[in-house]
Amino acid sequence: MAKKQENFRTNIIAGDFKGKIIEIPNIFTTRSSKGILKESLFNTLQFDIIDKNFVEVFSGSGSIGLEALSRGASNCFFIEYNKIAYRVLQENIKRLNPSKCHHIFGDSFEKFETVLSMVKNSSQKTYFYFDPPFSSRDGMDDIYEKTIELIEKIDVNICMMVIVEHMSNLDMPESIGELEQVKRKKFGRSTMTYYAPKENFDA
Repeated sequence: MAKKQENFRTNIIAGDFKGKIIEIPNIFTTRSSKGILKESLFNTLQFDIIDKNFVEVFSGSGSIGLEALSRGASNCFFIEYNKIAYRVLQENIKRLNPSKCHHIFGDSFEKFETVLSMVKNSSQKTYFYFDPPFSSRDGMDDIYEKTIELIEKIDVNICMMVIVEHMSNLDMPESIGELEQVKRKKFGRSTMTYYAPKENFDA
């Protein structure tokens, strides 16, 4: 009988669930966002995330969304298509606060509009975090084009900010729909690019 692969482990960095263990499946399709990258993200968002929705679109184990939950996000939404990763995500949510988490099994490109309708029904502004699988993988050549198409569907009236984690050699557009690029930070092979509604700059 083959030995079951053990999951990787990481901790919630700060907030209500600081120190709680999050498991990350040891599978090829899922990679954890680096600790330094996660810390930088939440240093940027800081207290603005309190009482806002947070959507982790390609969620894997949910480590980013659950960190947002720990730091005061009102509701977190997760989409994951890999069965192994989805089971780990469900277990991670159970350890923290299931009542504030909504998880959907399926392809992010097909299920995103379901999540959009869910956050539209809420009175809270929403952060969207996109970390698509790197396009260097087989069958992923158009992953960023498809991701940009998803971002274009976001209603700016419900959007606080969109963050995209992507390959550093990719030039993301200056604007996507009514969202304007406001920040870009590189971490070796990975870069995070931030977008916010243009109306925020006209105020």
